Amino acid sequence: MSHPRATLTMLLVTFLWSIAGVVTRHLDSAAAFEVTFWRSASNAVALVLLLSWLQGPAALWHGLRHGGAVLWASGACWTVMFTAFMVALTMTSVAHVLITMALAPLFTALMARALLGQRLPARTWWAIAVAGVGITGMFAHEVLKGRPQDLWGMAVALTVPMAGATMWTLLQHHAKGQGATVAGAPTADMTSAVLIGAVASALLTLPLAVPLSASAHDIGLLAFLGVAQLAIPCVLAVKAGKVLKAPEAALLGLLEVIMGVAWTWWGANENPSLPVLLGGGLVLLALASNEIIALRNTRSAGTAAV
Repeated sequence: MSHPRATLTMLLVTFLWSIAGVVTRHLDSAAAFEVTFWRSASNAVALVLLLSWLQGPAALWHGLRHGGAVLWASGACWTVMFTAFMVALTMTSVAHVLITMALAPLFTALMARALLGQRLPARTWWAIAVAGVGITGMFAHEVLKGRPQDLWGMAVALTVPMAGATMWTLLQHHAKGQGATVAGAPTADMTSAVLIGAVASALLTLPLAVPLSASAHDIGLLAFLGVAQLAIPCVLAVKAGKVLKAPEAALLGLLEVIMGVAWTWWGANENPSLPVLLGGGLVLLALASNEIIALRNTRSAGTAAV
């Protein structure tokens, strides 16, 4: 895949990821755990078909059987992300959920610093501080409003970037231990780990979703999300990630927040409050500045090497 095609692919991935909120707002009656069950189950079925087609059934099952502890630990992280994301969407606004989830790159940097000993540049510490102010302002606003449901929703959403940071740290540690490149080893594990996470999420939420009462309309929308918003973009993101630098992928990924909030404003009449917009703006500004500087430094180093 060429670099321009990888960029366009990641834009498509971000667009598909961003539709979860607005589609969820058009459900009739499905409750939180049933929403998660149908989305994860359809995602698992679609991934089995997609990965069997791309890798071959024998290679897929061999990778699952012999993937090792890191693969299954990564699958556990995906389980948390799949489950917590949909539950959070049923508890609070899309803007609250997406802005909270956008902290993933900073959590990853902090965890890599604590567990892998990776040094963080000053710009990342500043980004963490500014983003922290933004998130704190959002939480403080909900406390003053006296809406515990939104606070709980944001708290649930906070587990998504924490699980994502854990997953990437595990993969980086595994890659270092195997003597492989950090870019190479995670890609080999990622799609199978996503499948493990989808299956585990469906199995864990099924007992909590019984008795299943979702309408055919709701099941159709959730199956659409499982295929078009998860399975397909996850596979495409792995392919694009082989070409794009980490800062590039992170910058493009931030578009999910902007598009997701815009979708729900346009398609579900969900207007974020001014404190949410201000806090979210601080978070996005901190993240974007950090990744732009990182990308510029990477390109400068590449030019100097040539």
